[in-house]
Amino acid sequence: MNCTASNTEELIRLYYEAFNAGDRPGMLRLLASGVVHDINQGASVRGVEAFETFLQHMDRCYAEQVEDLVVMVDASGSRAAAEFYIRGEYLVTDEGLPEAAGQKYHLRVGAFFEIEEGRIARVTNYYNLEDWVRQVGG
Repeated sequence: MNCTASNTEELIRLYYEAFNAGDRPGMLRLLASGVVHDINQGASVRGVEAFETFLQHMDRCYAEQVEDLVVMVDASGSRAAAEFYIRGEYLVTDEGLPEAAGQKYHLRVGAFFEIEEGRIARVTNYYNLEDWVRQVGG
């Protein structure tokens, strides 16, 4: 896939479609082998395997869906941003966070991407953790 604005927009939309479908292998296929994942208020991890481990952890603790997705792409197609809401349910207590009891939440999220050779080479996510903690009753 060439790196054009329209191809990049399609790539990002496919990424979130796979997310909403629970298609983790489909998400991973869209990533560059050395993908950098900047976790909200946390570490940066590198590689598809680390990304897969993160997804497994998230799927154990949370059930989430992306809503109201807006994708923005620079003219070169090498950078993109997405704004959306995550509608979720807190299933299993995540370390260092409030106790899980099936609480529902709805958060605004910003995500930033770098694209290389038609694949996602960086994903950086931001959301308001204090708002999430308030919503789950922490």
